[in-house]
Amino acid sequence: MSNIYILGGSQTDFARNWTREDKAIYDLFADTLNQALEETALDPQDIDVAHVGNFVSALFTGQAQLNGFFGHVHPALHNIPTSRHEAACASGSMALLAAMRDIEAGHYNVACVLGIELMRNVDGATGADHLGAAAWRGIETEGCTYPWPHMFANLYDIYKERYDTPIEYLREIAKNNFANAKKNPNAQTRGWQLNDDSFSDNDQANPIIEGQLRKQDCGQITDGAAVVFLANEEYAKQYAKQRNLSLEDLPRIKGWGHRTAAMLMDKKLELAKGSPLVFPHVKDTFDDALRRAQMPNIHSLSGLEVHDCFSMTEYMIIDHSGLTAPGESYRAIDDGSIFMGGKLPINPSGGLIGLGHPVGATGVRMMLDAYKQVTQQAGDTQVEGATDFGIFNLGGSATTCATFVVGK
Repeated sequence: MSNIYILGGSQTDFARNWTREDKAIYDLFADTLNQALEETALDPQDIDVAHVGNFVSALFTGQAQLNGFFGHVHPALHNIPTSRHEAACASGSMALLAAMRDIEAGHYNVACVLGIELMRNVDGATGADHLGAAAWRGIETEGCTYPWPHMFANLYDIYKERYDTPIEYLREIAKNNFANAKKNPNAQTRGWQLNDDSFSDNDQANPIIEGQLRKQDCGQITDGAAVVFLANEEYAKQYAKQRNLSLEDLPRIKGWGHRTAAMLMDKKLELAKGSPLVFPHVKDTFDDALRRAQMPNIHSLSGLEVHDCFSMTEYMIIDHSGLTAPGESYRAIDDGSIFMGGKLPINPSGGLIGLGHPVGATGVRMMLDAYKQVTQQAGDTQVEGATDFGIFNLGGSATTCATFVVGK
């Protein structure tokens, strides 16, 4: 793969409710892109192509074809090629991969990637139904109130049956991600008041949502958007020189992985029968990214931003990344590996549980956070001495999976 550099970008404050501010999805789109252009001092005339990651705007807002918004934000973005990408919660990563392919093919020098979702304009039951579109309608969404908590509660049951996983480890993951989010000025939950009861089996402070998953085990959907700009080596050299930097000062995407499994959870389990891992294709995405980055294993990374749509999801990712043996994710919690100051901090941003999960924006936001980490711009969420950072983003019940390695 050719070198693809990250020039920077921006994200919104995930605590904002744009509907309450009498603003629509275009306002969210335009504000984020303008902020990113300002923060990077990138000339809009230099953007050759643009991609949008978005899952479900057509249901939440009635608005589709979001890629048509670029030309309204700046006249230089009128009459350039743009497109929108959908793969449930991995939509942002699909937009990133498409932008990478554009640059690698030599068609364009600079790509804008914008991930976006506006989701707080409907009630919870309606939102849950809209999000069920990422499952197989009429098959996986029947017989439960909340399809995705139900699905990942089932995943916990699988771990409990195979490995006798104590539920307390999921509570520790949630507690850690909320604690990290307290230090993130863009986190939806940074002002939330939580205590030990919030991570207990107290039905008042931490009510059951589905199965054994409770309120604090669940990622927080929200309004939000994120932008990153990608460039080839030729343009990155010019960009760095204009800012009195060297090319080595700019992070690049060192490796990537992209796998898609069958949509139905039961089919995934059937196809993985005999494997020591529940989802071997998830491990494959990590292995692909590390191989392309020429790294021997996950321990070569300084940290990870992963898709903790539920605490159970992160628990699964720990052993599937190779950090522990299959079924032994608890070891990385017991020895503190995943906490700040540990061997491989996970979700220093607060993740989806603490920072928030505007679905189509999440993959792009993860890329931006990885960029900040390796350029030592992550503020109070900085992993000390971070040089290489990993990202894992999934859509559905680990149906669409994408992994990236970012470093200098």
